[in-house]
Amino acid sequence: MTSRFLAVGIGCRSGVAGAVIAELIETALERAAEPTLPVALFTVLDKQSEAGIAEAAVRLGFPLVHLPRVALETVADRVETRSEKVVELFGVPSIAEGSALAGAGANGRLVVPRMAERGATVAIAVSGEGGGTP
Repeated sequence: MTSRFLAVGIGCRSGVAGAVIAELIETALERAAEPTLPVALFTVLDKQSEAGIAEAAVRLGFPLVHLPRVALETVADRVETRSEKVVELFGVPSIAEGSALAGAGANGRLVVPRMAERGATVAIAVSGEGGGTP
């Protein structure tokens, strides 16, 4: 993507249903108040086997990108929310916020901080004018 877009970062507990994740993404997108921007979903590579995340992407019709942990590590100082459990499991402070910021690229900024519901977490960053990861 070469123009601005919304990078939706996703985290979840194991086995969370795609419908739950999709609903939370939709709620977060409403809060972002940027209805004309394209949307891409991002999560850490460790979540590649989470069927719920893939199901949410298909359900919503958004591309899904799995990022290596190192991408989340590079933006760790820019996240607003820190989970000690996530640090323990993945070595980064936030999967959702880190994925959103890493996906949005170097000039991305968080526009919807971490939201959590029923085992799913999402956050949204907007890319800078030069685009971001995809």
